[in-house]
Amino acid sequence: MAAYDHPAPETFELTVVLRALADPARLDIVRHLERVGEANCATLIGTRPKSSMSHHFQVLRESGILRTRIEGVQHRNSLRREELDERFPGLLAAILSAP
Repeated sequence: MAAYDHPAPETFELTVVLRALADPARLDIVRHLERVGEANCATLIGTRPKSSMSHHFQVLRESGILRTRIEGVQHRNSLRREELDERFPGLLAAILSAP
């Protein structure tokens, strides 16, 4: 299975990142990953439909927020926290600390 493409940090766009984080399901994924560090897709899907969650993972990957690596048959997801903080200092911390 091929690896996913991830955008280079210098191409991250603020409006794309904010739009990705504006969806409650995607924000839940990001908050969960902030707590656990890395999780497989099954852990993050919960009771949501797999088809819609695939879309959410794609949006998060394409915005630069999420890194997905393939390990056997599992897709392991983690935040690109350092890269996001370098490009947009304090943004993710402010969003994640909001109620």
